[in-house]
Order: sequence, then C-alpha cells, then structure tokens
Amino acid sequence: MLLVICGGKKSAFMKLYPIEAGNFKLDGGAMFGVVPKTLWNRTNPADENNMIDIAARCLLIEDGDKLILIDTGMGDKQSEKFFSYYYRWGDHSIDKSLEKHGFHRDDITDVFMTHLHFDHCGGSIQWNKNRTGYEPAFKNARFWSNKEHWLWATQPNEREKASFLKENIIPMEQSGQLHFVERKDTETFKQSENLPFGVLFVDGHTDKQMIPHITYKDKTLVFMADLLPTAGHIPLPYVMGYDTRPLLTLPEKDKFLKQAADENFYLFLEHDAHNEIISLKHTEKGVRLDQSFSFNELFN
Repeated sequence: MLLVICGGKKSAFMKLYPIEAGNFKLDGGAMFGVVPKTLWNRTNPADENNMIDIAARCLLIEDGDKLILIDTGMGDKQSEKFFSYYYRWGDHSIDKSLEKHGFHRDDITDVFMTHLHFDHCGGSIQWNKNRTGYEPAFKNARFWSNKEHWLWATQPNEREKASFLKENIIPMEQSGQLHFVERKDTETFKQSENLPFGVLFVDGHTDKQMIPHITYKDKTLVFMADLLPTAGHIPLPYVMGYDTRPLLTLPEKDKFLKQAADENFYLFLEHDAHNEIISLKHTEKGVRLDQSFSFNELFN
C-alpha cells in the first residue's frame, strides 16, 4: 500500500462540490461478508428483501481552469432487467447535481475513476444518439485510470467479471480520451497533467484501486471509494463479500484507519446514503466513528 502525491504547484483557487449520481440498494449480506446480520443491521438496516441503502456520491473539483469529476456512478444505459437488481431510489442524477452547482457535463475536463466497477464508472459512457453504439458521456474530458487496473478490468477474473462491463470500459479507449496515471517506480507518483491530489493505491477490493487524498481549506479530505463503503464498515472485520482479496483488505484498512484517526482525515463516503463525511477516533475497541458531517457543515 502506497500513498503517492502529485507534483506541481498548488492552484490559488480550488472549490469542491459533492455530486449525487443516484441512490440504489445492495444485498446487506454481500456488503458485510462474514459479519452476521444482527451486527451490521444496527448501522445499515435492511429492508424486507435484505437490501441496504447505497449512494453513488461523486466529487467535483474545480481547480483553476480544470473541472475534475471523481467517479460517475452506474449511469443509465443498462437494461431495465439490469437495474431491477439494484432497486434505484430517489431522484438524484449527475446532470441535476451538476446543474445545481452551475455546471454542465460538457464543462468537465477530467474524469478520474477510482476503479472500473460498473457502479463507479458506468456514468462515463452513454448510448450514442441513434443507440447503435456508445460514446463518452463527457465529450471534453480525459478519462483517468492506471495501466495495472485497466489490464485487470479488461481481462477480468471470473469473480469480478460481472462488475467489469465492456460497454463501460472499452469505449473509453476507442474514444481516444483514455489516459493512465503514470507510476515511475514504487516511491513516486508523477502526473503529467498535475491533477491536484495525492493517491493511495490499494489492492484488497480490486487490483490498484485509487483513493484520492485532497487538501482543501486546511483539511485532508479522502475520497473513500470501496476501501470504506459506509460508516458501518469501520470495524476491521467488516469487509465486503465483493472484495477479491479480503485478507489484504484487512491490513490496508487497518493502516489507513489508524492514520486517518491520527492525522484527523475527513472521509468522504461514496456509498453511504446517510453519512456524507465522517471523522474517526481511537478507542479501546480500535478505531471507531467520531463525528458525521454534511459537506456544507464542514466546509461552508
């Protein structure tokens, strides 16, 4: 596990905006792996179908002349049958959320994907006008992944195959808009485009998932993606059944949570429908939830 920091000078102007891409539901048992329902149901109550509330909360970074969107949710191009498995709820969408903050998807200059599972990158690609093929949903943006994860996603193992959908991934490359984060060696992170955040690479959930660390208003905000899906996943054994290497998730998570409590990181939760940002503290039982904040409470 490696925390790597982008080079380049800091912008004199940065502003962040939470972007709600749409809520859905997932099976609570799958989301908590071997943890009994009697325990996880206290923090993430299940409905009559054993499904729990899940968000697709993205983050928009306005930095000088750049407008960078981290993750894009699952999009809307899949079949009715596909979406029936995920019980979408609420009226959030990327377009509505961007418009709320005065932006349009054509304004986006960069889309940074933490990883290529459909619920994180599906909104990056859409049907073309005639529904005969696919095209980028952000026509003026560069799409950012990394070579190791791209290979992992385009040659998927059987366990993850259903999460890496070709129609979400291959059109990025075909469009010519795909770029890779360059890792020159194991000690440095060099981004030729100087994206304004550091990245933690983790491998427990999927190979080379990227976790952005953003310095904003003298605070460290960490976009958690699937390293910590919800506040209910803070205890170490609470690991998703979706993780490909759960025994690797444990030390990655342990190290990160301790650092987050030590250094007062603020954790931006992509999948927690009811907790937007949290902080952590050390207790006799290990690292636990300290406070929960809305974005506006913390930064406005």
